[in-house]
Amino acid sequence: MFPQEIKKRISTGLLSFPVTHFNEDLSLNLESYQSHVNWLSGFDAAGLFAAGGTGELFSLTPAEIAATTKAAKEAAGEMPIIAGCGYGTALAQDIARLAEEAGADGLLLLPHYLMNVPQEGIFQHVKAVCDSTGLGVIVYNRANSVATADTIARLADACPNLIGFKDGTGKTDLVRHITAKLGDRLCYIGGMPTHELFAQGFNGIGLTTYSSAVFNFVPGMALRFYNALRANDNATMNEILERFFFPFVQIRDRQPGYAVSAIKAGVELIGRTPGAVRWPLTNLEAAEKEQLRQLIDSVNDLQ
Repeated sequence: MFPQEIKKRISTGLLSFPVTHFNEDLSLNLESYQSHVNWLSGFDAAGLFAAGGTGELFSLTPAEIAATTKAAKEAAGEMPIIAGCGYGTALAQDIARLAEEAGADGLLLLPHYLMNVPQEGIFQHVKAVCDSTGLGVIVYNRANSVATADTIARLADACPNLIGFKDGTGKTDLVRHITAKLGDRLCYIGGMPTHELFAQGFNGIGLTTYSSAVFNFVPGMALRFYNALRANDNATMNEILERFFFPFVQIRDRQPGYAVSAIKAGVELIGRTPGAVRWPLTNLEAAEKEQLRQLIDSVNDLQ
């Protein structure tokens, strides 16, 4: 898809990150992954991210990112697939090229590796990645890579294929500055962990859409919440928050990294075979997984 096509498409609905499936030896299980992606593609989402944060991008090699992207494209039908990309500039450029060759419809550029850097460094890094691909690129503000409104505006001027901005900082003042300054030049995506907890507030400051991790295992409920947000149906959102999201976050917050591990456990609990997480993440304990199973069962009527 051309950059402006993918920008328009992903602005129209909910997004999600399928987990990456592994075998017992933690090698890629692309057959199981494709079955999961194919199932998710049957729901009314606007796009899926292959090898994103919830897909354990940080534990995948560039070749595995390309293989996962290719597998997602084969399984997704008409559903757009946006590939994860990240790390230092040269490596990110290599990943971008591999993802484009694998058939990705766009790129989500996650933070560079480790270092805190000045705004000029962020600008040059993002520009170099944009310049290395014909795909539309979404820049992800998170952790050690937080671009200011001025930097995002410079990038939008310099990079015609920069199509989106995703926020994982929760800094409402910064997000509002960016949406006000850039207007409809970009699409704006909410990317806080379990973003449903923040969706109502961020909806008021210009975010176009958001990504839902729980769409991986309760897609019907995730869409019901998204549609309630778009309809300003606070009663439905409050019910889903109280019955599912607040209890889910209590499990998620037990250990660092459970924002990914709990999603993978949820996929397993609905009868799929995603495998374990790769180190340095850890899997849920048996009692925690049982809690999650009971929580999923309790919201069957919301699916």
